[in-house]
Amino acid sequence: MSQFLDNGGRSRLDRIDLFRIFARVVECSSFTRAADRLSMPRSSVSAAVQELEARVGARLLHRTTRVVSPTQDGSTFYERCLRLIADVEETENIFRQSAMPSGRLRIDVPGRIGRLLITPALPAFLDAYPEIDIDFGVTDRAVNLVEESVDCVLRVGPLTDSGLIARSIGDLPLINVASPAYLERHGIPESPDDLHDHLAVNYASPSTGRVEAWEWGEDGAVRSMPMRGRVTVNSAEAYIASCLAGLGLIQIPAYDVRRHLEAGELIEVMPGHRAEPLPMTLLYPHRQHLSRRLQVFADWLEALLKREAL
Repeated sequence: MSQFLDNGGRSRLDRIDLFRIFARVVECSSFTRAADRLSMPRSSVSAAVQELEARVGARLLHRTTRVVSPTQDGSTFYERCLRLIADVEETENIFRQSAMPSGRLRIDVPGRIGRLLITPALPAFLDAYPEIDIDFGVTDRAVNLVEESVDCVLRVGPLTDSGLIARSIGDLPLINVASPAYLERHGIPESPDDLHDHLAVNYASPSTGRVEAWEWGEDGAVRSMPMRGRVTVNSAEAYIASCLAGLGLIQIPAYDVRRHLEAGELIEVMPGHRAEPLPMTLLYPHRQHLSRRLQVFADWLEALLKREAL
């Protein structure tokens, strides 16, 4: 704890430091996790919160052996802290706009978008911003931004997160495809009315196990129907591989099968009856939405996805 004390044993933390520490404790619901994220001793984090409570004259946190939660005063104070921290960061950044963005970013994106679209383009971004380093998570699991200290995540599909800043970066088109071997054996479906005579490769959500219904847009509404299928999978790789093997029709983001379409290994069917596009959204915590390195990365990623995925 000595690194946070002056020679007289007094705290060297200013009020904004105290606000940031308190906010991280609230977000992590734990002194220990907050200390890990802040790279500080747990005792220093606890002492900082105690100092803050003494300064404001109110108890801000309920403390138990398992979890830390804000009191009613603490919840109100937390919201004020976020606004004050953002104001301070915005003021500091007034004089940094001309400087080259720098620092480390922790990013998390869905697996196939990360592997097929973002990773091949990353060298160009890193060349353009030589002072930014990236911890690049490529996973399909739901990442907790606050607890895992992630700067931003890319989500595809409807949002369930709350308390995060959301930036829409477009919609991901879905297309219907099948292999030439499947179409030769079963015929080419022309409309949803033909689907009763066809098979689909069914996709089960990895998180819920629910099998997705076949969807399409019609007269401004979204229609759906369960499809017969002899194979059910729970990963995009298996979904595409099953379609290539002639096991049924699939609905898939267009970018995901672009090379298969170009090679003639898959063929689009029912182009006038596509499913609704999937929204793509960047999410990041309130406290970081003014970061210059995050802004330039978000702008770059939006331009990349609109060029390569839409």
